[in-house]
Amino acid sequence: MSKTQAERPPHSVDPIPAMDPADAPPLSPTVRRHLGQTLRGHYADSLSAPVGERLEALLAQLDKTAG
Repeated sequence: MSKTQAERPPHSVDPIPAMDPADAPPLSPTVRRHLGQTLRGHYADSLSAPVGERLEALLAQLDKTAG
């Protein structure tokens, strides 16, 4: 007989250990080129889209404090 949800012990998930980027194998030039082309294709529209007024105001404010 199966237990109801209330009778089951809480489900515990082991966290995925963080991977140090230095331990990752390097990507081949072919993979890097493919990733770059794919990302450019996905973000091309958003990069050419106009910036919203609110974001433009925030960027102007940041320029004033940085300059």
